[in-house]
Amino acid sequence: MAALSPAETENGVAIGVIGPSALIERVREALHSFPNFIPLLRSYEEESEVLELTKDLLANVEVLLFLEYHLFRKVKEQMNFHIPVHYVPLMGTGLYRSLFRSKSLYGLRMLTIDSVPNQYVNQILTELNEKNTDVHIFQGSPLATTEEMVNFHLSHFDNRPGSSVLTGVEAVSEKLTALGIPNEWVTPTHQDLIVSLERALLATRTRRNKESQIVVGLVNIDQFRKMVDSYPSEHEVQKLKLDLHRLLLDYVKLLDGHLTNLGGGEYLFFTTRGIFERETRGYKYLPVLDEAEKLLGISLSVGIGFGRTATDAGNHARVALRQCKEFGGKACYIVREDLSVIGPVEITHPMIYDLSITDDKLLEEAEKAGMSAAYMSKLMAQVARYKKANYTAQELAAILGITIRSSHRILGQWIDAGLVDVVGEEKISSKGRPRQIYRLSFVADHLKKIREAVE
Repeated sequence: MAALSPAETENGVAIGVIGPSALIERVREALHSFPNFIPLLRSYEEESEVLELTKDLLANVEVLLFLEYHLFRKVKEQMNFHIPVHYVPLMGTGLYRSLFRSKSLYGLRMLTIDSVPNQYVNQILTELNEKNTDVHIFQGSPLATTEEMVNFHLSHFDNRPGSSVLTGVEAVSEKLTALGIPNEWVTPTHQDLIVSLERALLATRTRRNKESQIVVGLVNIDQFRKMVDSYPSEHEVQKLKLDLHRLLLDYVKLLDGHLTNLGGGEYLFFTTRGIFERETRGYKYLPVLDEAEKLLGISLSVGIGFGRTATDAGNHARVALRQCKEFGGKACYIVREDLSVIGPVEITHPMIYDLSITDDKLLEEAEKAGMSAAYMSKLMAQVARYKKANYTAQELAAILGITIRSSHRILGQWIDAGLVDVVGEEKISSKGRPRQIYRLSFVADHLKKIREAVE
């Protein structure tokens, strides 16, 4: 059996992305939806840099994605690859957006186009009911230089109103703009990038190897005993259990899984990782939580475990369920092979962190200062989502769901433990005492280390 490359790790799939800096920032946002990816992002100033960037990435990634097609073709002509290599095609919503902008800004009397397939342009023009547009498509070699593409546009362009250029190359757009030629740089939209990243993920060996990996899920009714005691009769309790069992059976059927009732308000299910990832849209969507509350008035916690063996997956599912309970219930957490955690799962992209934050020293300090795992989760999610580490006691009280008085008391303990620093004051009016501003140092520093490791 061949040895795994450095890119094939338990933490995820390393992907190299090469493109102009403007597109690198967009793909960075799209990658939030792919917790399995470990991205190595490379931008360039000159196209001549791309070949060296590609060579540097090859030994460290499992798949490559080029953000501009012409560079993909040039590199493919000069190198042989032992890994999948993809590009972002300009035939989706990005092309629609650029044609619509051209129509709005310049009109569509005449277009000269490069880097975009002719059939897609004609199809969209037909859908926009623009049947009289004079279209000139660059028919040169895919390895054509920037100067050759610029000269093509200049040779066909006229200065009458309604003439413009569509180009898929940033350098061509910049030169045309400098010459005063109306043009649109066709760039992929967020949805185009998502589709390309999904295609790249499916092509990796690590992803294919994990398709059939067993996933264990534990579903637990929050405050089960209290809920049972609130019903007037055992008959009503049994009806509720049957309704919940039916709801869970329907959901597990979508996962092509197997469901077992463990009793005591707890259920166990098995499925495979590939199906679970597709049905949860990459760990971002678990409708059974909302359905249980809306249809039955029940709050559920779901712990999902991945592992190299069924035993590991089951143990990790129990750890994940414990995270749900510490978070406060009605949540889903996922614990992967390396004990890294994804969660809480929700409609928007989940926050990812590492259980290594609970190392002995920090855990001991946090526990002494009254810092529970639930507080850690909420604070880390807040900082990761809003990119803000400074808060007043009033803001923290709202985040943690406690009183302002309790917030002040806890902050004092955290300051003494070195977990939080006072960084300033907020004057809210001419009267009254200013509010102190606290920096969540341990959260900000930990997330910074994760981002630096990823980048």
